Formats: sequence, structure tokens, C-alpha cells
Amino acid sequence: MPGLLSCLTEVVGTGAQPTPIQALSLQHLLETEYDPNKKWKEYLLASETGSGKSIAYFLPLLQSLKVSELSGNVHRKSTHPLNPRALVLAPTHELARQLSGFAKDLIHEIKLRILCASQANVDNKMSLGGGSAAQMKGKLDAALFSDRSQDLQIRPGGRFPVDVVVGTPMKLLELIKGRGWERRIGNETPKAQEENGEEGEAKEKEEEEFQRKPRRGRDLGVVPTGTLGAAPEMGLANVEWVIIDEADVLFDPDFQETTRLLLSEVSAARGSPVPYYPDDFNFKTESVEPKPIAYPFNLILCSATIPSALGNYLETHHPSHTRLASPTVHHLPKKLQTEYVGWTGTNKNADIEKRIKKVWAEDSITRSGKLSKILVFCNKNTKVQLLSQHLEGKGIKTVAIDGTAETRRKGSNHHLDGFLKDKSEETVATKEEDAGDPSKTPHVMITTSLLSRGLDFSPQIKHVFIVDEPRNMIDFIHRAGRSGRAGEKGKVVVFGKLEGRGSSRAVDLRKRVGALAA
Repeated sequence: MPGLLSCLTEVVGTGAQPTPIQALSLQHLLETEYDPNKKWKEYLLASETGSGKSIAYFLPLLQSLKVSELSGNVHRKSTHPLNPRALVLAPTHELARQLSGFAKDLIHEIKLRILCASQANVDNKMSLGGGSAAQMKGKLDAALFSDRSQDLQIRPGGRFPVDVVVGTPMKLLELIKGRGWERRIGNETPKAQEENGEEGEAKEKEEEEFQRKPRRGRDLGVVPTGTLGAAPEMGLANVEWVIIDEADVLFDPDFQETTRLLLSEVSAARGSPVPYYPDDFNFKTESVEPKPIAYPFNLILCSATIPSALGNYLETHHPSHTRLASPTVHHLPKKLQTEYVGWTGTNKNADIEKRIKKVWAEDSITRSGKLSKILVFCNKNTKVQLLSQHLEGKGIKTVAIDGTAETRRKGSNHHLDGFLKDKSEETVATKEEDAGDPSKTPHVMITTSLLSRGLDFSPQIKHVFIVDEPRNMIDFIHRAGRSGRAGEKGKVVVFGKLEGRGSSRAVDLRKRVGALAA
């Protein structure tokens, strides 16, 4: 589609060539004309970090939506204020916002409408449903076509055309069922929420009157839509595509129950309900045979890894799905080097500080004095804060992002300014970097695995420090893969005890990392 192609060219440049996963996706998923007899697709797109998987699914999705619209075969059911034709799921608000912003860069000419459900900046609120038609249209356009974070407060009675809604599963369920739905029944908090997310903490403070919480599993799956809390704002009858980004996360034990619930809600709204089984459902004791699930929409899963939980789920419930995998899936990016640094004593923060200064000393020679950015991963929130305090005390300004709402700016990604790959932010970041003073401009970001999933960081991040042993190699792949993206050079620095008693763990980790680079 010419309009989509021209916008893509503006994003990636005129000389860009498709990556292996993009070529596979375009070959199998791209629709050039409307086919009323087409069957629903089930695909898994698997490729290494930084290989352009978001392009691999957004291009087929957006072209399909526009092709069907131009054919005159879009019959919208306006049951709610928002009635999207596609949903894109992400595990964190930060990733949802970045994906939404990227998709909006692709639709300037084809004029589809994309809304990010994770935009909720209370300092920049916007309500729809009041004022003149022109005023409401202007407000809606600001939410659908701009990257500016706004709190879309929809008043009853309005109908606002939206093609794609991007958000976390819990946020989308809130739009579907109404705010507070998950806190009015049962006695246990739902298991699946955004990792260390702002949603749970914000709701805990705002809804203290809801004392009874849902039991994991059964209660989470049987809440009648529209009976609890605020009125539902989004209908699902028009949904023809569901994209699950970072599927290895959204189908792991912490998320998969909520993800499956959302998929079952879409199926029911489209008139083809499917069985929903909670996490604790025992198929053997209940004498129930797990059966394949046929969703009445296109289901595309996207992941950098295929862990056992995801693979088993797909084999059991989607045995006919098509797996499109690049040759280098489960491997580190080609231009990502690995370095191992041993602890010198008990003051680990001092060792990290020393290695940071070594990076900048090297930059002063190889990068004409322009200091690169460094991303540091810790396992615990407390470690993030302690390391940040140490570096700040040594004159190194940092950005510390853990799972608390206090460290994450609600409704926008401005807390990541200068570190994410974003056109509007890169301009500001470049001006700051010209000063070259890490005591005034943050050049170090410290975080947990919260920011290791899917986010496209700036090419200025040349080094990723892993200062705590990751939970598993999948976690390592995601952390290390924040550098060396899209063919750029990068280095992952792994800290550990390399000598003496207790060094066997570091030796074992080194072997496993070496296998990833094979």
C-alpha cells in the first residue's frame, strides 16, 4: 500500500532491507486485497531482540485494516464508546506507549486511528462527550494521531471510531468490564498484572473501599461485564486482530491467566465463546480433555524466545498455528560483545562505578569525547535505589526506575527521556549530550527486568550492565538485548564472582551465555 510504504520509508530510511523475520511475516501475513472467505490466522513470530518484530506485525495488521475499509466491507457495531477492530497487548505501560507511538508514525497517510490505553497523564486530562462536535473531534484526534500523553475520559453516550487499541491486558480488561471489576468479589488479588506495575498500586490507593478481592482463577473468569465499578468503555464485537507482543511474558505464569481471559472476552463478544480455564484448574481431576481453541479473529504472537510455558500452551491449544522463526532466535545480536567483570571485594557499587568511568574514559578516545549511555539491570528494587544513591553521591547523575509508581511517570514515557529510541526525545537528548557532563545530564539508567521487555532503546546505549545473576537465560537474553539492536554495536558487561569459593555459578553462567552467541 503506497501510503503505508512511504511512511515506513520515513521511519527506516530508503536503503533499509527487511530482516529475516520481517521477510517471513510479509510473505505469510500481508494481504493485498480483501478476501471475504479468508480463514482466521494463528501465527507465532519468533526472532532475536532488536530484529524489528514490531514492523513484522504492524505492517500486515495496518494494511489489512485499511484494505477491508477501502473495500467497503467494514460493518461496525457501535455498542460502546470505543469499538476497535484490533488489539495490541504488551506487558508494560512503557512498551504499550512506545508501540503506539511507532504505529502512529506509520498511519499519517492511510489515516487509521490508534489509541494507547496506557496514556493517563493526570496533568493533561481530556474528556470526550461534552462541547461541540468540532471540539470533541479535536480532542479525539489529539489522542488518536499524536504521541502526546493524555487521559482519555469518555463520557457515556458518545461513539468514537478507533481502529487499534494498544495496552496491557489488565488495562484493556478495565476498559471492557469497567474500572474496579476485579476488586468487588472473592478474597485474593488477581495473579496476573503488569510486572511491578503502576496499575495495581494506583488502584490500591484509589479503591480502598473494595475490601473483597477476587480469587485467582474462577472468580477472575466469571465476572459479568458491566456489573461492577464504572461502566465499560470498550466493545469487542468488531475485533478482527489480536497481537500479543512479548508473548513469552504474557503467557508465563504471572500473566497468562489474564491474557487468556481477555482472549475469551473477545471471542464471546464476537459470538463464538470458547472455554476458559483458570490457572488452578486440574484437567485430570476434573476429567476434562484439553482441546484446541479456535478464536474468531486473527491471533499473532510475537516473541524473542519460546520458553516451555509458551510452547506447551501453543501445542495444546493451537496445534495448527504457523511458527515463523528467524535462524537466530534464542541467540544474542551478532554485534553484541560480552565482557565479564569480577567483584573485587564487598563494595560492589564501587566496582560498578569504576567500570562506568572506564566506559567513559574509552569514549573520550574512541567517540571524540561524546559519552555513551549505560543501562544497568538489577534484580531488586532496593538494589536499584542503593546503587543510584551511591552513584549520585559520586557525582554521576542517574535515572532509577523500579516497579513503584513514584519512579514511573504516570501516563507518559518522559521518565525515560534520553534513553528510549524516539524521534522527539532524540533531539532533546542530543542537545544534552553535547554538554558531555554526566553530573548534570543522566547518562546512566538503573532498573529491573521491568524495562527489559521489548523496549527499543536509543543507539546511544552502547553498554548494558548485568550486576545480578538473572533468573534464567530468557531473562538474560531480554536484558542483554537492549543494546546491539538493529545491527548497531553494543556490549553486555556481566558482573560476578570469578575466582575462589562461589565462583562456580559465574563459570556456569559464562558457559550458558557462550551458547547464546554460537
